[in-house]
Amino acid sequence: MRFLPTDLKPIALTIAVSILRIDAEYLDVSVPQSAYRLESYRSRGKVSKSLDASLRAYFVNLCDFVNPDPQGDEIHDIKQTSDRTFLAKATPAVLDLYSSVISKVLDRTGPVITQTTLPSGEHRLVIGYRQRSTQGYFAGLSDLYHYYHMYSSRKYVEQFSCGVTVISLYLDTSKHARRLAASPSSSGQSSAGSSPVLAAANGAVTVDESIRQIMKEASLVYCIPSTPFQTLFRTGVLSVQEAVYGYTCWIFAQHFLNRLGSEYATLVEILDPNDATDMEVLAKLKKRLRQETFTRELILDIMLRYPELLKDLYKDFANEHYIHSELPSYVGKLANRLNDDLHVSLSEQRLQDKAPLAKEDLLAKISRTTTNENEAMVLRAMLDFNKHVLKTNFYQPTKVALSFRMDPGFLPAIEYPNKPFGIFLVVGNEFRGFHVRFQDVARGGIRIVRSRNAEAFSINQRTLFDENYSLASTQHRKNKDIPEGGSKGTILLNMDAQDRPFVAFEKYVDAILDLLLTGQSPGIKDRLVDRLGREEILFFGPDEGTAGYMDWASQHARKRGAPFWKAFTTGKSQTMGGIPHDLYGMTTRSVHQYVLGIIRQLGLD
Repeated sequence: MRFLPTDLKPIALTIAVSILRIDAEYLDVSVPQSAYRLESYRSRGKVSKSLDASLRAYFVNLCDFVNPDPQGDEIHDIKQTSDRTFLAKATPAVLDLYSSVISKVLDRTGPVITQTTLPSGEHRLVIGYRQRSTQGYFAGLSDLYHYYHMYSSRKYVEQFSCGVTVISLYLDTSKHARRLAASPSSSGQSSAGSSPVLAAANGAVTVDESIRQIMKEASLVYCIPSTPFQTLFRTGVLSVQEAVYGYTCWIFAQHFLNRLGSEYATLVEILDPNDATDMEVLAKLKKRLRQETFTRELILDIMLRYPELLKDLYKDFANEHYIHSELPSYVGKLANRLNDDLHVSLSEQRLQDKAPLAKEDLLAKISRTTTNENEAMVLRAMLDFNKHVLKTNFYQPTKVALSFRMDPGFLPAIEYPNKPFGIFLVVGNEFRGFHVRFQDVARGGIRIVRSRNAEAFSINQRTLFDENYSLASTQHRKNKDIPEGGSKGTILLNMDAQDRPFVAFEKYVDAILDLLLTGQSPGIKDRLVDRLGREEILFFGPDEGTAGYMDWASQHARKRGAPFWKAFTTGKSQTMGGIPHDLYGMTTRSVHQYVLGIIRQLGLD
């Protein structure tokens, strides 16, 4: 049990660290065999007369399930899968609500989020997701509703032996938010230290608007619960969308910041490509330049120095990919005619608050604001990212990881002489990954990249895209005599996710399917802004670490409604129409079959 004071900004980070410890030690590791439930309550009064803070208590207990190993229909029976303490306390209405959420979690990938307004005026947010499918989510949600100046009077985390976690948050506005909302000045500009959402374009934000935005952004927090920009988020400098955007750009810049320069290009022209010694020197120079010019730490430090530029760059990104109207067109026209006070999301209010800068104005502002060329290069890389994203699920209501279909035009020809047909970047809580193909119709395996230690992870991180590019290029050459071109996918597991390869693979596949399929379920999977303008189909195959996952990928594509699900993966089991690789000597098995054929031909035993 922990007691923590709340509402004190000087110790806000300490509280956040304590909640992260609860996540790491109890909630993140919960599985049906060993799960922990949590109850948390906030005091109504102050800690003391001189201290304007409340007290919060956290109670964590090991679950005692009615049925620790449910089978068949028992999985959907909440009275079988519940903890005994929860079952004794829960009302029939709560059991019905939780049962509905659990059924939806078991039926689809990603979080299920519902909200009800109670007679007390509190808003109950209920979020269900599969156990161990995200990390640090409880703490991430706390940061999210605090950003909107809301607090939880109580919150619960319940575990179920069917492998589902359900979080319930009882939210209300904080006293600080009510004071700001009542203030005559709470319209165009926010005061220092206050949340910028309290000064949206249309004036003070209502509780209902904040709740709706929390529900939308809870899915984004599920994908990336914490980033290196978290302090700027907790202090209200950046929104969660801006922080996650910054994190994605940080990853992009690590891989694609053009670090070699014009001098390297000149050297390439001078040296003899047929001279092995020259090429070895060039390769070593390239490796050193890419490792030492811009480290991960330097890139992050530069981005953290310029939060206002990050906000401008995010607005440029959002202006391209955010779907500005959540209403049918005829409703929008009617609203304009009648001047109705219809709901506009906070995301849209933020975009309307100030017009985004044109890209040439952004470049000028970067040059004017930064103090040296290295800083400018990092920020220009973020603008390059914006320019080359053709499609993204960033604003999809529900998602499990972020995916971006990239135009390969940003790749420098000096480093990547053969331009790919298409690139996908996927970013999840457990991993980062790419998919590269050199032809519209192309096939290749998906590889899980593991790391033995922190040093190996650092090397894998630096070389991930280059390895993916080389593997896809090699596959393309191998496929030169068949109609399909070559492709390859890679999934680099984070150091703390080395034991969760299948979770990463599930998210990688589902996030890419978000970009291949047209959203047909408003509020769950919406239509996306499509700058590519045509249909795409990818074809996956087995590779290191994924040979046993192809059946799942094919069936998941079928469940998502993909018409191409039968061809989506090779390496499936025969019962699903797959071809046995060992029998027909396909892929690496061909070496074994080749040796057996030689032995037979020579009559050897």
